[in-house]
Amino acid sequence: MTDIPLLKVHDLTVEFATRRGKVQAVQHVDVTVGKGETLGIVGESGSGKSVTSYAVMRILDRAGHIAGGSIVFGGVDIGKASESEVRDLRGREISMIFQHPRAALNPIRKVGRQIEDILLNHVQAARSDVKEKAIDALRRVRISNPEERYHAYPFELSGGMCQRVVIALALACRPQLLIADEPTTGLDVTTQKAVMDLVVELTRERAMSTILITHDLGLAATYCDRVVVMEKGKVVETAPSRKIFAAPEHPYTKKLMKATPRLGIGLRDLLPADSSPSPLVGEGRGGGAGGLGKTVPHLPTPTQEARPLPSPQGGGEKKTPLLVVENLVKEYPRNAMSGTFAKLFGRKEEEKPFRAVGGISFTVNSGESVGLVGESGCGKSTTSMMVMRLIDKTSGKIEFLGEDIGAIPAKEFATLPARRRIQMVFQDPTDSLNPRFTAVRAIADPLMRLGDIKGGDALRARCEELAVEVGLPVELLDRFPHQLSGGQKARVGIARAIALRPELIILDEPTAALDVSVQAVVLNLLQDLKLSLGMSYLFVSHDLNVVRLLCDRVIVMRAGEIVEQGSSEEVLGAPKAAYTRELLAAIPHPPV
Repeated sequence: MTDIPLLKVHDLTVEFATRRGKVQAVQHVDVTVGKGETLGIVGESGSGKSVTSYAVMRILDRAGHIAGGSIVFGGVDIGKASESEVRDLRGREISMIFQHPRAALNPIRKVGRQIEDILLNHVQAARSDVKEKAIDALRRVRISNPEERYHAYPFELSGGMCQRVVIALALACRPQLLIADEPTTGLDVTTQKAVMDLVVELTRERAMSTILITHDLGLAATYCDRVVVMEKGKVVETAPSRKIFAAPEHPYTKKLMKATPRLGIGLRDLLPADSSPSPLVGEGRGGGAGGLGKTVPHLPTPTQEARPLPSPQGGGEKKTPLLVVENLVKEYPRNAMSGTFAKLFGRKEEEKPFRAVGGISFTVNSGESVGLVGESGCGKSTTSMMVMRLIDKTSGKIEFLGEDIGAIPAKEFATLPARRRIQMVFQDPTDSLNPRFTAVRAIADPLMRLGDIKGGDALRARCEELAVEVGLPVELLDRFPHQLSGGQKARVGIARAIALRPELIILDEPTAALDVSVQAVVLNLLQDLKLSLGMSYLFVSHDLNVVRLLCDRVIVMRAGEIVEQGSSEEVLGAPKAAYTRELLAAIPHPPV
């Protein structure tokens, strides 16, 4: 690596024009990237990581502009360069892997054609061989059947495949600098490892430099040479990755490290040292000038509604499981062709249906947390939706407190009183909230549909009480989802799920999109609510470190089948199945 950096960002300040005036999203940032170096930029949402990368690419939103400093790439001052000069650099010299692969791809254009567009615009490739080069780009990122995938639309590909297509687009022109903005968000651990290993292999093969933007400290520790830590638009620490994770100096870096789930710690260990044992209890009781104009003065937790906690296992009579799933199967019909079309395309007239879940059996006891883990496409979300009675099963039994709820059609179950006993916290807190509903309206929705509270004042008081329970400041209840942070939206989703005091809550990746510090608070909140209200959890996740902290038992799924289940200590500490060992080996760990 030479002394002259490939990229030098000096004293960079980026401003955005808002209704309330100018906001400095990035303030006096200094970053350098050497040739062949992999630099990690870590920090929470809103720290300025992505804005810095957009400034380097000169793709800031129209409301944003570079207010100060310089960005020099390969001797070219990007801030002063003309639009045509910058356009020539993009794709050919600097390329980017965007955070959400499906959003980065044109949904109505075949992926092969999108790669051809890049090659024709930036490499001046001949039209006669551009198709072969596009197929070769797909082959290099190890997409199976690249000739066939060349003709596929993004919606026909899995999340992992879409991510590989985006990588192929970014590397098609062999750029000198690759910027990867959260390239593995939402991917399971094995796909995450495959994607990152692929990026590292291809960049080293081509002697490229890489900027990895992430909030996953384990990922940065595993793949980066140096790490830059950003907080509130400023760089607070820069050091080699081994040093920064072994001996962090800045309090914010220490806070991020402490909040990262890892071996040998408990849920309380994730919280800052100055946090109270129950960090969320009083957070919603503060005053505030705006919003409601009133607060709830120490509303009691409705312990009269809480169920008694189950006695420890092993003593007394055998408990009846809360949920019993036996030989559960879900099949989807394939798109079959008939007659002339079947012969023309070489397809069978009748194909066997696709089996998403293949005859699985498990139980969930009262007061127990059970983790359901596996790669994307293993059937865990399909299983959770059948248990939740959002979709109908093909065969098998779903028994809840002795009642065969699986025999009740999903549409009919939605209106029954039993609906209130099973609730769900969905994966994406943004997508799961109606953008036209305020927070209080979202929380009130299940109470209005299935509850027995009468009168607007009583309903409002109950929603405020729920907000206090989940640590959501009551002055935020009249805000819409776009006015709330990710952590606040997650708390709205949890408040909505516990509003009817269900016996079972299904948690579908509830912290996947959250920063590590917010994740730590939400996980502790879930544990506190489980203990105080006597609820049970079915926790669907691909983050095994989180499952280890929250769950009593673990079920490992692969290709619609259960490969292993048992206590968390047994399955995650001494796994018997080779597939479970493979999942554990794929987890990136910060060296702490």
